[in-house]
Amino acid sequence: MTTQRVGPRIALVAEIAALGVLVVLDAVVFARSGPAQGTLALIAVDFAPGLGPVVAVLAVLRRRFPDHVALVATAVSCLSLLGTAVTAGVAALGQRLPVQPSGAESLAIALVVGACCHRLQRPPAATLSILGGIAAVTAPVFRYGIGSPAALLSAAAAVAWGAALAIGLLLRDADARARAEAVEVRAAERLNLARELHDLVAHQITGVVVRVQAAHRVTERQGGDTSAFAEIEQAGAEALASMRRLVGTLRTDGENLFSPPSGLASAVDRAVPDDGTVTLDVPDDLGGLSATPEVVTTVHRLITEALTNARRHAPRATDVRVSVRRDQRDLVVEVGNDGAAKPARPGGYGLIGMTERVTAVGGTVSAGPAAGHRWLVAARLPLETA
Repeated sequence: MTTQRVGPRIALVAEIAALGVLVVLDAVVFARSGPAQGTLALIAVDFAPGLGPVVAVLAVLRRRFPDHVALVATAVSCLSLLGTAVTAGVAALGQRLPVQPSGAESLAIALVVGACCHRLQRPPAATLSILGGIAAVTAPVFRYGIGSPAALLSAAAAVAWGAALAIGLLLRDADARARAEAVEVRAAERLNLARELHDLVAHQITGVVVRVQAAHRVTERQGGDTSAFAEIEQAGAEALASMRRLVGTLRTDGENLFSPPSGLASAVDRAVPDDGTVTLDVPDDLGGLSATPEVVTTVHRLITEALTNARRHAPRATDVRVSVRRDQRDLVVEVGNDGAAKPARPGGYGLIGMTERVTAVGGTVSAGPAAGHRWLVAARLPLETA
């Protein structure tokens, strides 16, 4: 079970337990408050006691149906207001209802208000929060009576509503920050890809231009027509100049220019430090395997990033292992360590950058706990044989 799933499950169990306790307490208070007096009161008493369990179930169901949070919040608040209106109406007619406690309703309203502030857009979130606040605060006052000491429970309901509002807004802000950071990481990774694309394509175009220049000179000595060679040579030179100008705007001052590895073996060797801290497991024919330049640079960046994360999040690791192997038409790259069963920062942005790069070349990547209390980063990339 991953850490990302444990937190929500604990919160769900805590919510169910708290709502269950309040529903039971509300039922006890209702049972001890005496019988109803009056025809309308006898009719209403069959309806009112069921509000607590109903709104409690609806509050829990908001987790199961996150896309319908607004509908759930509206139903919870309106049911609570309906119960308050029935109690106030019966009392206004001089009849008596047993006390209609609102403990479970107050907690349910707080939960759905927090969910609205967290997930909904501002206008509906504000509207439903105000509606929930009115329902929570007015219930104790009109159900117990303004002169009753129990009407002071409206203050506790207001505090719970305010706390839920604050927590929902904090979660909303945290999600917005996380999305912004993820977008920033993806943008930075795409800039790196653009820079490397320039280096790779410039190398290939330079080779083409050199060959065209050689053919130009040979044809010129033989007295042939060299106009086509001159046009190709000029077009290649202009393409190189344009790429340098464009990618030059992406480079920062003092940035080390990336020199692409010449092949898979070079990519692995340059990424893995030669100091005995990392165990390298590669096939003997790695140098004979051929892949596109984009895959070669991706392998280099993937291993570099995974080893950096291992040093950062698992400083006590005693076995850091890099494995590169061929699996049919794919190249499988695995980087594992025995320092931790989970990352120091679950859902960090290093994996986002790696995923962006690997996906761009048609591969897949995953990271998570593995057997033996290890953490494993595994990627599968398309490979062409030489």
